[in-house]
Amino acid sequence: MRIKKSRFLRLAISCLLCGGLLLNQPAFISASETDTSTPTPTPNPHTEYYTQEASTDSIEGWPKGPQIEAESAIVMDVYTETILYAKNADKKQYPASITKILTTLLACENLDLSDDLVVSQNAAYGIEPGSSSIYADTDEKFTVTQALMAVMLESANEMSLAVAEKTSGSVKKFVELMNARARQLGCTSSHFNNPNGLPDETHYTTASDMAKIAKAAWFNPLFRKFATKDLYEIPPTNKQPETRYLLNHHKMMAGRDYAYDGVLGGKTGYTEAAGSTLVTYAKRGSTILLVVVLNSVNGCWSDTAALLDYGFDNFERVNMKVEKEPVPRETLPSEKYILKNGGNTYPFYSIRNVYVSVPTETDTSKLTTKKTLLTNAAGPMRLKTEYYYNDYPVGWGIRYERNILSDLLS
Repeated sequence: MRIKKSRFLRLAISCLLCGGLLLNQPAFISASETDTSTPTPTPNPHTEYYTQEASTDSIEGWPKGPQIEAESAIVMDVYTETILYAKNADKKQYPASITKILTTLLACENLDLSDDLVVSQNAAYGIEPGSSSIYADTDEKFTVTQALMAVMLESANEMSLAVAEKTSGSVKKFVELMNARARQLGCTSSHFNNPNGLPDETHYTTASDMAKIAKAAWFNPLFRKFATKDLYEIPPTNKQPETRYLLNHHKMMAGRDYAYDGVLGGKTGYTEAAGSTLVTYAKRGSTILLVVVLNSVNGCWSDTAALLDYGFDNFERVNMKVEKEPVPRETLPSEKYILKNGGNTYPFYSIRNVYVSVPTETDTSKLTTKKTLLTNAAGPMRLKTEYYYNDYPVGWGIRYERNILSDLLS
């Protein structure tokens, strides 16, 4: 019996769908062979960290954070320093190329950006073949600005070495500077061993420490132009006759594959040991959020978007409208006879507004406070006021002594 071509094609397609032709199995399988008591489970598409809860979820009344693929992450309001979300934030991780945020910050703090920078042979050939690079050559001349654009936009590892040598004279001395600066910023669980983040067992950080570094970098106006630059051109140099075009690798910036409204920039990173790492700055209204994601395998963009949604949708920054009148302070009986005012108040005044970051519609009058008198050997004393939401810090402010003690003596 002849089979028409159309029928034969339908039969062949049916066999393919059943796996007969692809898997070398019989084309026709009885119903009893395909029926099972339980369906085949769908493979879990998430990482092992996806179901881990954020530590901030344990705060009474705090909005529950999203589930993310990353092992460690943090969300910070850069103005109040309030941590809105934290997950394994103090766990040591490899940072990969987000290391270059600290490298660039130190260059901005110590170099003249218009100065020339000449790439040494150690810098040009001091990286593994195939790693991120703009293929700078020995004795090639750039400006510091051009070098830092290469570091932040193209994640050029050889230019990170060149910047380190320009800043401190050697990579070793620059690494010492990196660790000293990190300690100054309050980092307690980080150690840096190179300026570019290439794999090294002694080169690690935490989401919490990285947030402190990234926050300090953001408040450096020179750094901001490198973190937010979209496209940059390096004209021909003494070694390269062609223009180099540098494109920021952060895919959440406007016009990119994972564009997110309000993303200003940041820094990407990846190594096999570190997984994907990402630092992102984003603005909505007057609020700027900083997100750090560490060890997010194939999920750093979606993780960051979820965390930004969480931060912007569930929190607000509130002006505490602190009175700018003197703050009472009890004095010793003997002090009443040597101070001009003869009373029991110290003239502490607020000179700027104080803000807190709290869940939306929080009654800020119910926040608790802690006041600490900060001495200052070289100037007036300061009064620090910290604000707490159910014992969780949400902001702080400083009041300054208008007159130093010697001015108050009789």
